[in-house]
Amino acid sequence: MIEHNKVKRQEIKMLNRKLLEISGVLNVESFDSEEFLLETECGFLVVNGFDLHIKNLNLEQGLVAIEGTINKTAYLDSGTTDKTKNFLGKLFK
Repeated sequence: MIEHNKVKRQEIKMLNRKLLEISGVLNVESFDSEEFLLETECGFLVVNGFDLHIKNLNLEQGLVAIEGTINKTAYLDSGTTDKTKNFLGKLFK
């Protein structure tokens, strides 16, 4: 049976800008040492920093842990489709 009214839940926990633990992750769209693009239950999430790498990944449970120096996290809202297209265009050049 499919649940139509499933409540979206996401937790983001950061420790000293060195470790970022995220729940509710559906997919890791792309990543490198300076930027991660994650598809989450609450929308696309961008993580910027340097020396970033995946410490733990479990998509069955929707968990991702990222280590490195985290400078910024931001959601790409559906109202910013032009920015999303430009952002994704830059990623896949």
